[in-house]
Order: sequence, then structure tokens, then C-alpha cells
Amino acid sequence: MGRRSDHTREELAALVVGSASAIAAREGLRGVAMRRIAERIGYSPGSIYNAVGDLDDVVLRVNAATLTALASRLEADLLQAGDIPPAKRALVLAETYLDFVSEYRLLWGVLFEHQLPPGRSLPEWFIASRDRPVQIVLRALAPLFPARRAAERRRAVLTLWAALQGVISMATQGTLSSLADRTEPRRLVRLLVERYVTGRSSEA
Repeated sequence: MGRRSDHTREELAALVVGSASAIAAREGLRGVAMRRIAERIGYSPGSIYNAVGDLDDVVLRVNAATLTALASRLEADLLQAGDIPPAKRALVLAETYLDFVSEYRLLWGVLFEHQLPPGRSLPEWFIASRDRPVQIVLRALAPLFPARRAAERRRAVLTLWAALQGVISMATQGTLSSLADRTEPRRLVRLLVERYVTGRSSEA
């Protein structure tokens, strides 16, 4: 634990977040603890407090990094898809979301499991990270809601996102098969998006 001066504060914070993210990806939120992170990176828990803050601060940074990674994946897949109609963009985004959550199931779950103590507010930097994926989807799907105000478009996108999260969560947890005959998550995601966006589906 004697390497306290080996890294700058910013470098140490990055080490902490990387280590905590690796633990969360394997074990979920329950595995993330200050002492375990400290042991992995060779620093004392006190050094982590000084560089990042308490465990809630660490988890918030992990969640912000997860959201940033999702946003980057959304942008990359939209760019690769090229100039396609907004309804097709919605499908690209939905399938990217499905793939990301499936790949990082436990890490993604930390976003929903972690709760701040009563009276503590989310920091502005986290809110910015949280909003980045939403803004990407809003820009991509704006032509589908031309007559709506900005606040209404945001509610429409968040409603679709919540519905997708429900389907994807059930699929990744293995509970979907008990409720639906067609249990292929990608198929259900496409059906949901098509129905929501166009009012019809490509399936019979």
C-alpha cells in the first residue's frame, strides 16, 4: 500500500474507477467495496477517499463511465448505419442498447441497484453523463416527433427507453421465457420499437 505518490490524483481516480468497474462487471454492486478496490490497485482506502470520495462517489463514477461507454457505442453504430430513415435509426439504437446491456449485464444493473443516501443529490457531472445517451436518441429520432415540443419529445423517448429496459431486463435475467412464446429478445425489441414508432410491425 505504499504507492500513494506513484500517480496524480486524476490517474488514481481512473485506477479506482477501472478497478471498481471490473469488480462490478463480474459481481455486480454487492462486490464493490473500498478495501477490495484498494487491494487491487495497491493503495490504501484513505487514498481512494482523498482522490475520489466515499463509496457512493466511486459507484457514481463507475455508472458515469458505463453511460459514457453506452453513448459512444450508440454514436458509433449510428455512424456505421449511415443515412437511414428515422424509424430504422430507432431500430439500430434499440439493438445497440440490447447488445450493450447483454454484454455488461451486471455492470448495467449497478445503475438501477445503487441508491444515494437520503438528502444527497446527484452531482452535475453525473447528470451530464446520464443525459448523453438520451440526447443521442433524441437527435436521431427527432424527425419522428416533428409536431411535439422538446419536453414532449423527451418524454416520448424516455417512455420507449423504459419499455425497452423492461424487455431487456427480463431477457437478461431469464424471466422472459415464462411469459412469452417468442422469447428471442431481439425479435421482441424490434416489435416494440416498430409498434411504438410507426404503429405497425414488419411481423405478421
